[in-house]
Amino acid sequence: MSGEKPDKHLINYLAGYVTDNKKARMEEVLAQRTRYFTLVLEDIYKPHNASAVIRTCDCFGVQDIHIIEKSTSYKINPYVTRGAAQWVKIHKYEERVDSNAVDNCFGQLRDQGYRIYATSPFQGSISLDDLEPDSKTALVFGNEHAGVSEEVIEKSDGLVNIPMTGFTESFNISVSASIFLYDLQQKIRKHIPNDYFLSEEEKEELRLEWYKGVVKNVDIHLRNFYKEV
Repeated sequence: MSGEKPDKHLINYLAGYVTDNKKARMEEVLAQRTRYFTLVLEDIYKPHNASAVIRTCDCFGVQDIHIIEKSTSYKINPYVTRGAAQWVKIHKYEERVDSNAVDNCFGQLRDQGYRIYATSPFQGSISLDDLEPDSKTALVFGNEHAGVSEEVIEKSDGLVNIPMTGFTESFNISVSASIFLYDLQQKIRKHIPNDYFLSEEEKEELRLEWYKGVVKNVDIHLRNFYKEV
C-alpha cells in the first residue's frame, strides 16, 4: 500500500535465497490474503491482548491492523504473536504525535472504502447476526475496561455487538476479534466480492516485504543487488 510498484528484479533476486518450501507456503498464504476486513485497536494497554489480536488477524488472512495510541503505547509481545507480526501490516496513529489520531485513522480507512463499525453493546448497536459484509469493513475494539471511546462511537458509521446470554458483558478482545472475523468470513464465502483478495500488485509488495524479512543478511544482499544494477 506504499503507492510504489515493487521491483520485480529485486524480488526475483531475493527469491534465490528463499527455500522452495517457504516460497510455496508464502504463495498459499498470499492467495488467501485480504484487505476487505481490517481491525482497529483503540488505546489497548495490555500487550498480551493486542498481540493476540495480531495473531488472530494472521490466522484469518487479514493483512492490516490499525493501532490508535492515546494514553498508552502498544508494544508487541513476541511470545503471544508467535511471529504473526512479521506477516501482518501494523499501522500506528499516535495521539502524542497527531492530536487527531482517530480522525487520521478513520480518514485513511474511508479513503480506502471502508465502512467503520465500533464494537459496543450500547443502545443503537446492531447484532453481529445482522451485520452484512456487503462492503469493506473495519471493526474498532476499545481497551479492556472502558471499551471504545465516545469519540470513536460518534465518528463510526455504526455500532455492532456480539449477542451474549451470561452475566459477563464482554469477551476478551482477542476472542471477540476471532468471533467477528469468523462470522463475517463465513457470510462472505457465499458471495465473494471481486475485491476481496489482494490484487497482483499488492501481492508483489508483500512478496518483496516478506522475502526481505526471511532472507539472512538481507542488507548485504541488497547492497550487492544495487551494485549490480
